[in-house]
Amino acid sequence: MQRSRRNFIKKSAFAATAISILPSYAATLSKKQIKTGVQLYSIRDEMKTDPQGSMEKLAKMGYTVVEHANYVDRKFYGWSPMEFKNILNGLGMKMPSGHTVLGMNHWDASGKDFTDAWKYTVEDAATVGQDFVISPWLDEKIWQDYDQLLAFMEIFNKCGELCQKSGMKFGYHNHDFEFDHKVNGQILYDLILQNTDPDFVIQQLDFGNMMNGGAKADPWLEKYPGRFASVHVKDMIKGSGDHPYESTILGEGIVGVEAIVQKCKKLGGTTDFIIEQESYQGKTPMESVAADLKIMKRWGF
Repeated sequence: MQRSRRNFIKKSAFAATAISILPSYAATLSKKQIKTGVQLYSIRDEMKTDPQGSMEKLAKMGYTVVEHANYVDRKFYGWSPMEFKNILNGLGMKMPSGHTVLGMNHWDASGKDFTDAWKYTVEDAATVGQDFVISPWLDEKIWQDYDQLLAFMEIFNKCGELCQKSGMKFGYHNHDFEFDHKVNGQILYDLILQNTDPDFVIQQLDFGNMMNGGAKADPWLEKYPGRFASVHVKDMIKGSGDHPYESTILGEGIVGVEAIVQKCKKLGGTTDFIIEQESYQGKTPMESVAADLKIMKRWGF
């Protein structure tokens, strides 16, 4: 694999002056179709009890893009890849991305290759029409050890190569720990970005999750322009559970979502804007995602 681009990005001088030397992404994105969708975890209980009916309700709301959070035994919500693709097509929907955790159990160190289970994951993602295969988690045992973390980032890159053979890219979705933990004196998310090749690996920035790690989206968009092909659009309020903040209807929280999504279009290289709401403050999940979509449309998405 060609590593020159990643090594270039890692240089501190580039990171400090990235905005001035990289081209504007606004012109590039104007030639692409901006996609607004919903992460199906937002209606997770409904998808368990009535996946077909739930998808139909989303389509009636105006959603044309979804992102899965359920892939088990080579099935999406109980359907084979072709069955699920046919359901999506019948509803006028596409699924450009989905969440499936890539773990150490998916890498055969002795054979220096991915397991059949992970190869099937990539194959099935391609069948259903994904652009991105996104892993939404990083095991603590991996990121607590600097050398093991860097070794696993190479597996991320190799997975990007594997995905590229099917016309896709691999991606990583953040939570909160990436921002409030340091490894070898460096913020974990810096290490993830600096050691993954942007030609093969995208970042899906969740700017709601990162607030629970004490971070905000703007500095990261500015430090690593063009690296965030997909984002989770999420607003946050003071939390009532284990975390300082919880998600809410877009525009009703403290994130400043509208300004951030516009910045993602201009600077982040973002094409996929995926709504996710996990807490509802007395509303139903369906009511919440319907309101979220209306607000995104009001903002020009």
